[in-house]
Amino acid sequence: MDDLAELLDQAVADGKLVSDAAHNVRDWLGRQCLSLYHPQIRQLITDGDWTSLNATFWTVIPFGTGGRRGPMGRLGPATINDRTVAESAHGMAVYLKKSGRTSGGAAVVAYDTRNQSRHFAQLTATTLAAHELTVFLFDSHRSTPELSFAVRHLNCDIGVMISASHNPPADNGFKAYWNNGGQVIAPHDKGIITEVEAAEEVPQVDFDEAVAGGRIRIIGEAVDVAYVTAVAALSQSASRDISAVYTPLHGVGESSIWRIVRKLGFDIDIFEDHRATDGNFPNVPGHLPNPEQLEVFDPVIDWVIGSNHPADLILASDPDADRLGVVVRNPEGGFTPLSGNQTGALLTDYLLRKRIAAGHLSPDDYVVQTLVTTPLTRAIAEGYGAQAVCELLVGFKYIAETMEERGTEHFIIGTEESIGFLAGGYCRDKDGAIAAMFVLELAAELKGQGRTLLDQLDDLHRQHGYHCEGQRSIYCEGPTGKSKIDSLMTTLRKNPPAELGSVKLVEVADYDSGIRTEIPSGKLTDDIGHPRGDLLIYKSDPAASVRVQIAGRPSGTEPKIKFYFFCQSDLSGESDLERARLVGNAKLSEVQKALTSWAQTQLH
Repeated sequence: MDDLAELLDQAVADGKLVSDAAHNVRDWLGRQCLSLYHPQIRQLITDGDWTSLNATFWTVIPFGTGGRRGPMGRLGPATINDRTVAESAHGMAVYLKKSGRTSGGAAVVAYDTRNQSRHFAQLTATTLAAHELTVFLFDSHRSTPELSFAVRHLNCDIGVMISASHNPPADNGFKAYWNNGGQVIAPHDKGIITEVEAAEEVPQVDFDEAVAGGRIRIIGEAVDVAYVTAVAALSQSASRDISAVYTPLHGVGESSIWRIVRKLGFDIDIFEDHRATDGNFPNVPGHLPNPEQLEVFDPVIDWVIGSNHPADLILASDPDADRLGVVVRNPEGGFTPLSGNQTGALLTDYLLRKRIAAGHLSPDDYVVQTLVTTPLTRAIAEGYGAQAVCELLVGFKYIAETMEERGTEHFIIGTEESIGFLAGGYCRDKDGAIAAMFVLELAAELKGQGRTLLDQLDDLHRQHGYHCEGQRSIYCEGPTGKSKIDSLMTTLRKNPPAELGSVKLVEVADYDSGIRTEIPSGKLTDDIGHPRGDLLIYKSDPAASVRVQIAGRPSGTEPKIKFYFFCQSDLSGESDLERARLVGNAKLSEVQKALTSWAQTQLH
């Protein structure tokens, strides 16, 4: 061990191994419960494979906005592997016992189509069963929202979804859910990770024996039917005259989105090249199955146009089918994408109009969105006399928390910019299926009027002012990535840019410290209160013709800082929309480029 320690020390001194990696390597070598991995670690040190050691030991994957997520690997706390998955399940079980469940209890486990997802799901199930929990395990891949539904439907204490959402093929993840069907939040998230960090020996049971003995119960069609029925029951319209093409991007969406909209009678074709469930996402451009990235639609659009398919819409979901991307046929015959903000605004308006038509609109009705979601949604809700809950950190789990606090009787919709939407009370996570159902219904009703979703969006802008939004991400990958991200966030707090192109920033709200200050003077102007989290929001002069707002935060699941841009301008009349669109889009582009340039300068 002394020889290995000297090699580690020398590698750190030579700049070949980051100090956090060396610390974590020593930790693993010093723990008897990890002895299975010791020969591999020793061999990597002896071989001087510092690249592999940096990649697998540079950090301990934390619970972020979506649980634990990262690259898969054979060993190390920085990768998703048998140890990090098993200790995550172990930590949940131990914390559950300490929180009051002293015996018995139940858990449900699901998984998507990613490589190793089934293996990690069975490993999770055997770990939870070893803690005397009755474990319900799906017989094959399912969507994340069905997992959320199943937690409530089966009256479980906890749930686990094995998925890395829209990440590259090399990644996987562990999403942790509490008994309300929502992803874990404070204090549960911190309590679980404390138990994960304290984990030594992780108990296991044999999978086949646990199934034979009823400790692990295989579930499937009965839960599927209950879930599909619950979503379909929320249909708001009988209009079905719309043509669409759907791509699951090689994920689970055929089991949820496709099944539900077909059950409701929609004329929607599935894109065959993306139909096969395959964790390598072979036919998706760049093998990146993220419907927020417009490139994923290119093969579908090419096929639709090349085959003269009459599609009015193209829909796409990510591998675990909780997000929905939408592109709309435009008057020129091509397709125009809708952002998550735009889709959320359209669905908010649609559902509130339906509430009025049914005679059920109440001043207690409420819409929920995060701090990085378009102000247009709030304007629409308040325009109908409904409430808008907006002061939430990023993550759908905070929308779920609001639903729990307020109840679902008056809940209209939860929406976030990252194409996540939910209505109804059947689950507590975003669901591409309910979004697809409502998008198709709205589009069908509009088609009957000779209009499209794009026309309806223009109407919302005429009524509430023109809004445009954008995003930029600054990636800092690898062992030094976290320190770069931390440094840039510190600069953004202590010495933020006062100008971005022609836009002058006058205020920054720091949700970590709870302080709102003037720019550039730094004068304290207000106490934010709640919520608290690592988020900064900058605003321009509220009297300017185009108001600009910028939000920045480090991602909880990826090595990046994500910036959100919002531009808003009032219209002087209905004919003013095109002018407002040109001015707003130009300002948005200018600010995005200026901030990206500023951030890159700070990093270098």
